[in-house]
Amino acid sequence: MNLLTEPVGVAHFMVVGAIMFACGVVCMAVKRNALGVLMGIELVLNGANINFVALGSKFLQKDGAFSLGLDGQFIALFVIVLAAAEAAVALAITLNFYNNHSTVDVDRANELKG
Repeated sequence: MNLLTEPVGVAHFMVVGAIMFACGVVCMAVKRNALGVLMGIELVLNGANINFVALGSKFLQKDGAFSLGLDGQFIALFVIVLAAAEAAVALAITLNFYNNHSTVDVDRANELKG
């Protein structure tokens, strides 16, 4: 089974989602800038969304079972709403940190301990 010679199917979407997820994890681990870490989180969430949609697709239905196949899309929609709320809160915290410390370096965040 070679993914390069087959028609596009669920396995291809799973590979793309896994690559996006891995890139997001690496971005979160490597970046010292708070905005870079936020971009990594968004990559992780979008990689998971691709996998949710792929697993909820009609190509996985077997034995003639009737299903709309919208479970993955509904979960992905929920994750998108969650990501938008997370981005808004995280950007507000980042801007407040920048106003107080003139940097968005996450290594300086240890000053927030009380």
